[in-house]
Amino acid sequence: MLGWQMISDDGIDGLEQYQPRVPEPGPGEVVVDMKANSINYRDYMIVSDPRARGIELPRTPNSDGAGVISAVGAGVGDLQVGDRVASCFFQRWDDGPCSTDAMASALGGALDGVLSRRVLLAANGVVKIPDSLSFAEASTLPCAALTAWRAIVVEGGLKPGSTVLLLGTGGVSIFALQFAQLMGARVIITSSSSEKLVRAREMGAWKTINYRDKPDWEKEVLKLTDGVGVDLVVEVGGAGTIARSVQATRVAGRVALIGILTGGQFDPTAVMRRSITVQGIYVGSRRMFQDMLVAIDQHQIKPVIDQTFAFNDAQSAYWAMAQAGHFGKIVITV
Repeated sequence: MLGWQMISDDGIDGLEQYQPRVPEPGPGEVVVDMKANSINYRDYMIVSDPRARGIELPRTPNSDGAGVISAVGAGVGDLQVGDRVASCFFQRWDDGPCSTDAMASALGGALDGVLSRRVLLAANGVVKIPDSLSFAEASTLPCAALTAWRAIVVEGGLKPGSTVLLLGTGGVSIFALQFAQLMGARVIITSSSSEKLVRAREMGAWKTINYRDKPDWEKEVLKLTDGVGVDLVVEVGGAGTIARSVQATRVAGRVALIGILTGGQFDPTAVMRRSITVQGIYVGSRRMFQDMLVAIDQHQIKPVIDQTFAFNDAQSAYWAMAQAGHFGKIVITV
């Protein structure tokens, strides 16, 4: 049995394989033989500079994985050996509002992650996955998909005919495109790649904007919406893009603040003047995950996987994330 761990501040080069102890499940715990992992930008950032994020080394990275339960402890409910499951990003957020304790239970950050052939997880920190999903597909769901689900469905307040703006074509944005269509919403999506925008239109995007051709993309959004603005922005850029996102949002609309991909500063005056609701979205609870899985299974939604790497080539998966050329998700098979 092997795993990967961060052992130094050397970024991706600081990842090394190691031989972890064989986990034994205690009460309320299960052992999962991992079959696939997926990488989020958050995982890449932690690997790139773990100490800047307060990560104690060594630490196993990655929050998102799927596999088969190989052992169970006492008091694990209806979970049993052989169940196909996915990890929950937060090991201690079952339902209700988030809490300080839940925030301290994030895999691949506060806790060891799942980039290992066998991992020990809380019984309430996994969900059963439907047969309609492969392990690779299910591994893409715990962070990016659930974040998009919460932004679009749980908090978004969307109705059929609502208009949503998505920034870029990474994992969160592509899942948000799929979920917005499920809700009957119209999607405007941006990218610097014309080829990616073609793919987004093929997936059902209503309008697309190449922000290299139209750097003032918020003006284009207003033009497309007859000067009104969108009902919701799934904002993944951070300080460098949020001002434009606010300008692209209708009066009393919503901005789901998810990512911090760009630097800069933000003046919140426009938020107040336009009565915009800005809400931080940091993944979601186990209950939200289970609800999302029902919708994914019933509507046969298929996660978009851009590239797949072998377990022994995990470092290459992080380099692919660093290049930011992906459309959808990057997966590591275990």
